[in-house]
Amino acid sequence: MFSGSMVALITPFHDGEVNYETLDELVEFHIESGTDALVPVGTTGESPTLTHEEHKRVIEWVVRSANGQIPVIAGTGSNSTAEAIELTAAAKKVGADGSLQVAPYYNKPTQEGFYEHFKAIAEEVDIPLVLYNIPGRCGGSGLMPETIARLNEIENIVAVKEATGSMDQASEIAMRCDITILSGDDSLTLPLASIGAKGVISVVANIVPADVKAMTDLILEGDFVSARRWHRKLFALAKNLLSLATNPIPIKSAMAMLDMASDELRLPLTPLDEVKNTQLRKTLTDYGLLT
Repeated sequence: MFSGSMVALITPFHDGEVNYETLDELVEFHIESGTDALVPVGTTGESPTLTHEEHKRVIEWVVRSANGQIPVIAGTGSNSTAEAIELTAAAKKVGADGSLQVAPYYNKPTQEGFYEHFKAIAEEVDIPLVLYNIPGRCGGSGLMPETIARLNEIENIVAVKEATGSMDQASEIAMRCDITILSGDDSLTLPLASIGAKGVISVVANIVPADVKAMTDLILEGDFVSARRWHRKLFALAKNLLSLATNPIPIKSAMAMLDMASDELRLPLTPLDEVKNTQLRKTLTDYGLLT
């Protein structure tokens, strides 16, 4: 469940509401494309602007739509430990296979605070947990390798999504413990694999899941020469989807261009401007997704 190509699923909207019909279509698309796991209501799924009821319903809907054909790792983290426990318990109740737990944001805990936060969730809800280390979304405050190693001693804390952009950080984690490392940046999936990472929770897989799957399959087979060819093909697409604007603005724009989903967002996120839309269209055309 915690290796290969896992998609950070968008949450599609229509007229301000979650579009569950499109959500079903996206789940089916990923099942048909061989995606290894669905990760709904994370950063890419716009969890900060979903109500708690919407958040829980999207998880339940994805689990039901997947119908056991593909694992679901639900985003249930929060900067409130009690809230994270509540969301994680709700995800377990509806049948989620695992939980993605973002490092608490805004309140900037100490390393001991991070440890106690994740420990409390793991002890309260018996479900496999993936730590999500993304200092850029947390005011610069992230999990240190020694804290991750301590947390890995807890039985159901089994993986970490590394989105620090630091190869040294990932190397030190690998040196200190055997927790499964997953890439949190599409452009770094192959480099991180070189030090032992087992896959990616991917944004770009929303539109090219078969290509990301092809690369991660080769990585897991140990064929890094062939995987490098996919890395080079995916690189510009991956970088533009994360550099043109804050995620998930570009991926939603791309999906709209490809008639996969609306580009509708919730404030405070706003659509790409005309210049950046033109750049994105060129990127999709260069990749072969548009003509």
